[in-house]
Amino acid sequence: MTQGKIERWHRSLKNVICLENYYFPWQLEQAIAAFVHYYNQQRYHEALDNLTPADVYFGRGRQIVTQREVIKRRTLALRRAEYAGVISST
Repeated sequence: MTQGKIERWHRSLKNVICLENYYFPWQLEQAIAAFVHYYNQQRYHEALDNLTPADVYFGRGRQIVTQREVIKRRTLALRRAEYAGVISST
């Protein structure tokens, strides 16, 4: 139970790394470094409210979630207005 997250991370790494053949150790090292960068900087994690680990670590998480909520409310209001316009014009 305490090893679940690290085991999942290793499985994700293995699934990506095993797709290629590496003929030199430095090629494998570069591939691992690229995966670590992607995993921490670009990949959204559902357990972190669809934020990247870097966003959470550097304290940007609350700001991003708040911005997403504002965008969502604005989008829903626009959809309601468009839907109301469609119904009243028919």
